[in-house]
Amino acid sequence: MNAEPRIVPAGTVDPGTVEGHAYAAITDMNGILRGKRVAAGKMGKLQKDGIRMPLSSIGVDIWGTDVAGTQLTLERGDLDGVCTPTGRGPVDLGFEGPVLPMWMSKEDGQPYFADGRHLLAEILARYRAIGLTPVVAAEVEFYLIDPRQDRPSPASGGPGSPPKDIDNIYSLEELAEVGPFLDEVYKVAAACGIDVDAAIAEGAPRQFEFNLMHQPDALKAAEDTLYFKHIIRNVARRHGYLACFMAKPYPDYAGNGLHVHFSMLDEAGRNVFDDGTAHGSDLMLSAVGGLLESMADMTLVFAPHLNSYRRLAPGGLAPTTVGWGYENRTAALRIPAGPHAARRIEHRVAGADANPFLVFSAILGGALDGITRKLTPPAPVGTNSHALELPRIAKDWRQALERFSAAESVRRILHPEFVSCFAACKQQEQDVFAAQVTDFEISTYRVSV
Repeated sequence: MNAEPRIVPAGTVDPGTVEGHAYAAITDMNGILRGKRVAAGKMGKLQKDGIRMPLSSIGVDIWGTDVAGTQLTLERGDLDGVCTPTGRGPVDLGFEGPVLPMWMSKEDGQPYFADGRHLLAEILARYRAIGLTPVVAAEVEFYLIDPRQDRPSPASGGPGSPPKDIDNIYSLEELAEVGPFLDEVYKVAAACGIDVDAAIAEGAPRQFEFNLMHQPDALKAAEDTLYFKHIIRNVARRHGYLACFMAKPYPDYAGNGLHVHFSMLDEAGRNVFDDGTAHGSDLMLSAVGGLLESMADMTLVFAPHLNSYRRLAPGGLAPTTVGWGYENRTAALRIPAGPHAARRIEHRVAGADANPFLVFSAILGGALDGITRKLTPPAPVGTNSHALELPRIAKDWRQALERFSAAESVRRILHPEFVSCFAACKQQEQDVFAAQVTDFEISTYRVSV
């Protein structure tokens, strides 16, 4: 008697073909994969039963240290969570074994909302309840840097390659120089079911951007964005580069953004942001109103690290004010031109260092809050938004944490369990940085005071 054929989701690895070992991985609040290495023969059991990991492991800080403020370690015995497969199946991200995506729940089966995937899933359930489906895509910026240098330095090319000290935006020479790297990124991404559109040379030496295709599955879109960063990193290593997603690795060059484009479909598949004009529908404007109202309080999600705030500075295209406009790249929210049927919002605040699950949650949650409350945004901005008297995005990491922790709107839009855990994580990271005595501090004060 023949066995039933195994059905493998598109873009995944057939577990029956996996040899050697694999990884079972959750995504922590900083967007870092954490999990276990298992023998390939255990893959079937993993997909059926999952694994157990401490609840605290998803809320560790950027260095992988337990966060005392979550009260999950000594206070509660470091109890386990249950990690189960997301349904995607194992994917080959360029590690030495495939990765099985998982998400974390509590012992009783309830979601643990420190897991950004559960956070986003809960927000998408709210959309389904009112008959709307977000259609989402991300743009991912990064630098290719020299792995031999301790500090970021543009990656070297071969003889006759473009100079390393000029911007060279949209340069075909820059793209051709790293053509084999780009080709392999497309190949690995396609094998993982990640649909990649254009690649461009961005506005700084060896800075590039990939555009991912729009899709009506925001959970997969967030996961695709996160996994795509790992693909870029792993492929870059094979080609002699390091891929850097820091928000601002160079003081004098552009930062790395994670721009998110989204529209919404009704149950008939119509784009509800389209009213047949360049203006956009009232529902779109309410989404804009919700995003603007929550933006400053949500800055910590979009800019979660100390370095993030070096990008959000005047003089560039990263926003500093809470504003929106049509075809205005200085504004935090941009309504791109183009066919009315494709009317959408571009959210330009997040850096490439942010966790896509959290970024998508804050954006889609804020938009839904505006739609539900039928908010009306202020007038659009048609000039340089940095120079206008507008509300400001949080100016630094500490102010962002203070606003995030105190705002009622953040706990309404996101889940309170996530808010508490994320705030505790960022507080611990800030405390560690504040305790450091830097070389610059020593050189400034050592003999002058």
